[in-house]
Amino acid sequence: MAKEDTFETLRFLTPELCFEIADKVGSPCYAYDLNSLKKYANDTLAFPNAYGLTVRYAMKSSPNAAILKLFDKMGLHFDCSSVFEIKRAMAAGVAPEKCSLSSQELTDGFEELVAKGVKINCCSLLQVEKFAAKCPGKEMGLRFNPGVGSGGTGKTNVGGPSSSFGIWYEWADKAAEIAKAGGCTVVRIHTHIGSGSDPAVWRKTTGMSIALCEKFPDVTTLNLGGGYKVARMKTDKGTNLQTDCAVVKDVFEEFAAKFNRKLHLEIEPGTYLSANTCSLVCLVHDVVQTGTSEGHTFIKLNAGMTDVLRPSLYGAQHPQVVVPRTPTEEKASYVVCGHCCESGDLLTPAPGEPETIAERTLTKAAPGDVYVVEACGAYCSSMSTKNYNSFPEAPEVMIVDGKVHIIRKPQILEDIWKNEVDLPAGAF
Repeated sequence: MAKEDTFETLRFLTPELCFEIADKVGSPCYAYDLNSLKKYANDTLAFPNAYGLTVRYAMKSSPNAAILKLFDKMGLHFDCSSVFEIKRAMAAGVAPEKCSLSSQELTDGFEELVAKGVKINCCSLLQVEKFAAKCPGKEMGLRFNPGVGSGGTGKTNVGGPSSSFGIWYEWADKAAEIAKAGGCTVVRIHTHIGSGSDPAVWRKTTGMSIALCEKFPDVTTLNLGGGYKVARMKTDKGTNLQTDCAVVKDVFEEFAAKFNRKLHLEIEPGTYLSANTCSLVCLVHDVVQTGTSEGHTFIKLNAGMTDVLRPSLYGAQHPQVVVPRTPTEEKASYVVCGHCCESGDLLTPAPGEPETIAERTLTKAAPGDVYVVEACGAYCSSMSTKNYNSFPEAPEVMIVDGKVHIIRKPQILEDIWKNEVDLPAGAF
């Protein structure tokens, strides 16, 4: 049985803010911090580069309009994973020319978005054929699988022979042939190896990615994707953009010296920009025990995989804090579970092992106490099992100058089934 020996504390919330959110807005509730979002955005805008930089926010990590508008105002562009994300960004006021699409599915009608200025990175040979047929003579991008990948788990590794993402690097000549036949010019090369990737592996793939540009003489931009490892837990080691990624500038300068081509750099951070900017505020619903020798003490929350799926999916580790209604210094070991009728709804799995429970040392909890799951800004609100067991979607707030501002209202229960349609009379 694995035990977490690190005692975590609140990041940017105070107990008073926790109580205000839980009691006035409702729980569970995602609470974002404006100052943290600005800080991480400025970090990425200072990414080492030789000949220009475009930072594209991977909006799938957390697509609330308030965040999109903030990053848009700060000068970031946007990485979209579906046509629907592009339309969502545009609805938030983002100019289409600031959107780039790299998608497993190139939806019919994409040519209308291209006409508006949206940039497309074709992610398979079939997509290259579709683009050439629908947008003859247009500029295009190609996303390649460089042959290696890296990630916090196998499920977050999107490079190498076990990944379906991107055109296999050995098919570069075929992709160029298809594009040329359609009169299209390849001006962007895109690669991405995984989320939570090892910095050493990421540095290696920079060289592999830029080598692909040699095959495409009209390429002016190399997009190296995202995946910069973020330190969520106190014991984690994250990526330092200035030191771990400094090699990027050198590689681009070497390429320019060799081929007399100065490539523009694009990056697509999502987790780095948002992970540590949000806390899930919920409540301790119950505390139960199973036996005395082989059992555990369980904290049951009024949240779970409906709000934070990553622990159940990946065995991901999130800092967690009990905020007691009555202050206490007493601590205890707990297994923390969610409110879903699902045995896998765990908030404290063993690291990387979503089906193995683990205990955490926390402040002693009682029903009604506030419970905070930290580092919930990336792939939590956007990637959850919302509406499972018919639990409504959680509201979202932004902390601005110590004040709570609602940026997503609580979902009305009836909205869960409002699109359901009755069968014809007599069908039963």
